[in-house]
Amino acid sequence: MALMFQRIARNYTKNGYFPTDSDTTERILNFLTPCKTGVMRLFDPCAGEGVALAECARYLQQSPQHHVESFAVEYDKDRAAQAKQLLSRCLQGDFQDTVITPRCFSLLWLNPPYGDLVGDKAQTGSQSKGGGKKRLEKLFFKQSARLLQYGGILVLIVPHYTLDREFIRWLAAGFEDLRVYLAPEQQFKQAVVLGIRRRTRSDDDVYQRGMAVLNAFIGLDIDNKPVLPKTADKPCYKIPAATQQDIRFNALRIDPQQFAEEIKRYPCLWQQFSHQMMETGITHRRPLMALSKWHLALALAAGQVSGVVHSNDGKKTYVIKGDTFKDKKQSVEIRPQGNGEIQEIRTSLDVFVPQIKAIDMSRNSSTFGEILTIK
Repeated sequence: MALMFQRIARNYTKNGYFPTDSDTTERILNFLTPCKTGVMRLFDPCAGEGVALAECARYLQQSPQHHVESFAVEYDKDRAAQAKQLLSRCLQGDFQDTVITPRCFSLLWLNPPYGDLVGDKAQTGSQSKGGGKKRLEKLFFKQSARLLQYGGILVLIVPHYTLDREFIRWLAAGFEDLRVYLAPEQQFKQAVVLGIRRRTRSDDDVYQRGMAVLNAFIGLDIDNKPVLPKTADKPCYKIPAATQQDIRFNALRIDPQQFAEEIKRYPCLWQQFSHQMMETGITHRRPLMALSKWHLALALAAGQVSGVVHSNDGKKTYVIKGDTFKDKKQSVEIRPQGNGEIQEIRTSLDVFVPQIKAIDMSRNSSTFGEILTIK
């Protein structure tokens, strides 16, 4: 199988970015097979330049009847720009600053940043209660695994030394049919974990089998750990069709450039407002009766009284802007009490007073250029 996008990848390490090499990517793809019908929705929360996920999408798109959508998040601006050219959707920003529908993806391709966590000052929930070492790999796994639907396929690429007792317990509890191998290229000391997400149950046979597989791997010396084979040594993992139709895939923060790109790619309602609200062909007509003060106040508050107006004879021209403001209307009532005393009742009511500001633009007018107030 020839890979298409690897030739454009720049395999460099920067800011915790450890790209998946072409040999490892090709061997992983040999373990995957597409579903026959439905949309396969793929996700990579640390996409880099998007090459690995693009290769996966291309491989699964084996015929016109197969439909694949690829979603990704990438923090680095330059790498995200490259990923947007290859994938269906890519958000540029921090994965923790996204809003994504849970359990909506068919496949999770996770090659997270590598390194230790210095603390939990942001209250990310990354503190390890089980005593395991705090790692970026674990943080990204916990936050992204919830986005994979039940029956979805996990492709996890992490340094083999991060698979401690705590990490493998998480994997065995949440996934079945687990397989783990060393990557053929050991520049970054990577291991590849494959599995199928299941509904979590405690102390069952599936959990014990998963723990046995993972414990056997971490218990071996590096020279004896199995290497990811070129062809699947067991039945392939079938990518399921996505179970959720409409999903949320949004960033909480977006810069002006990204916003402009999104508007251009996905036109919003406001560019089609007249069409959506069926305003095409509607002409303004004079009201059948004179407006009451209440009607006038509503029109002014709605901003419908504004613009350039001309008098009937054409001699007067004004630029007007209408508004309303709240005022108090007070009234006093005197009531005799019959014993020579009187009772004074003061009532205060809120009223909305319409007001129009006008600039006199009439030529040869004595008030030309002045601001007039009409109440």
